[in-house]
Amino acid sequence: MTTIEDYGKFETAWCPGCGNFGILNALKKALVACNLAPHQILLVSGIGQAAKAPHYLRANVFNGLHGRSLPAALGARLANPELTVIAESGDGCLYGEGGNHFLAALRRNLDLTILAHDNRVYGLTKGQASPTSERGMVTKTQPHGAFAPPFNPVAVAVTMGASFVARGYAGMPEHLADLIATAIKHRGTALVDILQPCVSFNKVNTYQWYKEHCYELPAAHDPTSLDDALRIALEFGDRIPLGIIYRTERPLFEEQFEALKEGPLAGQEVPRERLQKIMLGYA
Repeated sequence: MTTIEDYGKFETAWCPGCGNFGILNALKKALVACNLAPHQILLVSGIGQAAKAPHYLRANVFNGLHGRSLPAALGARLANPELTVIAESGDGCLYGEGGNHFLAALRRNLDLTILAHDNRVYGLTKGQASPTSERGMVTKTQPHGAFAPPFNPVAVAVTMGASFVARGYAGMPEHLADLIATAIKHRGTALVDILQPCVSFNKVNTYQWYKEHCYELPAAHDPTSLDDALRIALEFGDRIPLGIIYRTERPLFEEQFEALKEGPLAGQEVPRERLQKIMLGYA
């Protein structure tokens, strides 16, 4: 039986009070709830404070380039579908530099989980506006306020037909742990956009601010209704809904991948004669 202790305890480089701590603890609880041992998991991240999260628990980890966590996660999932693959990074990494990969992952629908630490700033590079920053937010690099309206990843995911779309909050770790566990168990690409206070650089979206604006979706909400999901996904302002917003069933990309019919690529023998012939073609 897997326990929290199996995932270890490590010194972090995060600021005291950072929302990343709540997300890390919720992830550990979710993995235990799914009874997943560290060797069964691959965590893939990009660059940023959020992308450091996989460094702080014992598991298989691949740390990629800024905005490039999802291509590596998709490749790993195709090479070894026996792994539980989780892509974990920040809003700038996943929705900014990695925006095109985000859209492609939702379209393909591999069986993997995306955990987006959405603190609405670039925290590692000292607080400039990110894709999800509110219009008018003043930062060191936007002294007159951010001009562009914020990117809504939840609405985009729903309209793209993502098979699982949820929003959590780092200040509600038990609720968040349940969301993450449900996302991991879902067959298909599951997005959990996680609202996360940045105590150093985002003085607007604080713990108090989220407490005043967030609410849990009622039990009566039907996440299989596309119409309801679209309406709720567009609700972000005075009230911010938390929970499973949309869920549906779609064919998995890897089940249509011919090369996997003989088993995981990671376990297949390399056809050496064929490989040699290909290599000689470059001689």
